[in-house]
Amino acid sequence: MNLKKALFTLAMLAMAVTFSFAQEKASPAKTAEGTIGGSKVTINYSSPAVKGRMIWGDLVPLGQVWRAGANEATTFTTSKDIMVEGQKLPAGTYSFFIIPNEGQSTFIFNKVAKQWGAFNYDASQDQLRVNVPSMQTSSMEERLVYEVKPDKFEIRWEYGKAEAKLSEAK
Repeated sequence: MNLKKALFTLAMLAMAVTFSFAQEKASPAKTAEGTIGGSKVTINYSSPAVKGRMIWGDLVPLGQVWRAGANEATTFTTSKDIMVEGQKLPAGTYSFFIIPNEGQSTFIFNKVAKQWGAFNYDASQDQLRVNVPSMQTSSMEERLVYEVKPDKFEIRWEYGKAEAKLSEAK
């Protein structure tokens, strides 16, 4: 009888483990990486899904600081000094925030790297703020995506996209 009980318990445990791994997290952790000149750029973020919701101007209010992802604030790391939209960003790890707006948004690199969301965001700790073009796209992006390219990085979600030019520091 004990063998049957042990086998049953083992089978239930195996099913529970399989089920938990099969469940996709609501906002899985993602990483975008690339190289700008000789600098490695890494963006760590949680990637929420649209799930039929209106994102820009509803779930993410326009004109307000947003954590640029889900859960903890997104982080932006550069191994060497780089230029973002022509302005110098020193090497380091920053919390990355966005103030989204129609046509133009503000990208914020904040010196307090580990934050939960934007709840304790302090503008006095901003290392750099740059205004970037934001636009509507014709293709739907179900999950929030960051991409680092040789001369820029971009964020895409739902039908929105914003990007910043990147280059080697001078």
